This record gives sequence, structure tokens and C-alpha cells, in this order.
Amino acid sequence: MTALATAGATALVQSMVGDGWAHARDRAVGFFTRRRPAGNEEDTVAVAGELDEAREELVAARDAEDDGAVADVQAEWRNRMRRALRADPEAAAELRLLLDELAPDAGSSGRGGSVSNRITGGVQHGNVIQAHTVGDVQLG
Repeated sequence: MTALATAGATALVQSMVGDGWAHARDRAVGFFTRRRPAGNEEDTVAVAGELDEAREELVAARDAEDDGAVADVQAEWRNRMRRALRADPEAAAELRLLLDELAPDAGSSGRGGSVSNRITGGVQHGNVIQAHTVGDVQLG
């Protein structure tokens, strides 16, 4: 249980400074609030706010090269995950799924294997973009 909570917190903290933070936050909010009474929107907002606050602390700590603060953020979420697992043993399966989504693949530079594409058909010039999410792209 401790190892699973540690792996989950590590993946969550890594996601806090990554491109997919919004998705990771939403999934983590679901994990933490699913064990609470249904229909409590206040819990959802509170957990989302706590995650965003932890992200802000983490970004500031990384900018200041404060490894102690980074470790504190990770420890906080590891403890919360461990408490969730103790309170609901069935949460382990959900945390494993969340971990699979958040943790980068071993041996891969990205999240989930590799992609290989080839463009054919007489294209002389132009731009090709493949991405999970693209925002504010300006091609000249």
C-alpha cells in the first residue's frame, strides 16, 4: 500500500509541472472525491484548489531549487493517497489505473510508447503537426 501511494504521489507531482496538468488534476480530484458522499460539489472544488495550490508551491520550489519543498509536496500527496487506500481497499485498483495514465513509460521519453508517421503524396512544402494538445501555435 505504501509503495502504491508513493508511486501515485510521484506521478502526480511529476504531472503538476507537465503539459497534461489539467487532465491529471481532474483525474486526481476524481480519485480523492469518489470516496466521499455523493453530490458534494464543495469537496470537488476544495480538492481541485488544494491540488492547484500544491502545484504553485511545487513550481516555486523548483524555480528556487528548493528540493525540500518539492519533497514536502510529494509527501503530502503520498500521505493523502495512503489514507485513501486505507479507508477504501478498492481504491487501489483505481489508483493503479490513475498511475498508468500519469506515469511515463519506462524506457520511453514520453508517455505511452512511440509514434511513427510518414507523409507521402507529393507534398513539396508545408507544416505538419501531430500532438495530443496544441495551443497558441503560430506558423510563419
